[in-house]
Amino acid sequence: MRQGKGIENPESRFSAVLVGAAKMPGVRIDREAYLCSALARHCPEEDIRRAIEETPAAAGIPAAILDKLANDSIRYEAGKVSALSAAAGIPGVFALPATVPADMAQYFGHMLRIAQKLAYLYSWPDLFSGDGDDVDDATMGVLTLFFGVMFGAHSANAAVGKVAGMMSEQVAKKLPQKALTQGLVYPIVKKIAGYLGVEMTKQSFAKSVSKAIPVVGAVVSGGLTFASYLPMAKRLKKHLSSLPLTEPRERTGDVQGKVIRGSVVVQRPERSDRL
Repeated sequence: MRQGKGIENPESRFSAVLVGAAKMPGVRIDREAYLCSALARHCPEEDIRRAIEETPAAAGIPAAILDKLANDSIRYEAGKVSALSAAAGIPGVFALPATVPADMAQYFGHMLRIAQKLAYLYSWPDLFSGDGDDVDDATMGVLTLFFGVMFGAHSANAAVGKVAGMMSEQVAKKLPQKALTQGLVYPIVKKIAGYLGVEMTKQSFAKSVSKAIPVVGAVVSGGLTFASYLPMAKRLKKHLSSLPLTEPRERTGDVQGKVIRGSVVVQRPERSDRL
């Protein structure tokens, strides 16, 4: 076997880029700080505290508020990544060996940033709860699936739905380690990683072409980045907002059709379609 063959594998290449992006300064989002800042203008302190200690769904944060905050975060990250991509396109063809890898890294870094923000708004647990720089296998798995959703892989949608279902059933505050690292979801994670490795190679080539002409390349590169990043982020938002984790009853407890939120009891009609 030739040396370096593993890194040439699309799955390995994507995993290496994902880990590298996760270690970049400013990429990891502090869940508590983000939720506190995002919800501050829209929710009372008690709801914010509960959203942080449990989840926004358990705190009863209205879906309209979460969707607005998600859209605000998407626009912010899309604008930021596009500006950086445009700046990387200014030097032109002679700087391509340096600017294309750097641009790809910061692009994936901003994909990680929006994935975390959307996950926290829609009641996923802290994805980077450890103190070190290492990314554990379960986090790698769920981020790979999030990226798969962003790139339009239908199998990733189904896998993310399975993981969310497991967590809502168990009222879990951590990712299901076994399912993501050796269970039923793991083969899908590996398949999606390989698919993303191929897509990443295509994007790298497209960015190289867009940066070949100085100044003009900056405009094209920034435009292409915005045009690709925005719909991918919206795709992930749409999927995460539709999952069981966003339903208050999944977090606060369901007793004979009644959902308990603090001192308020809301009667829900019986459902005949429950499995």
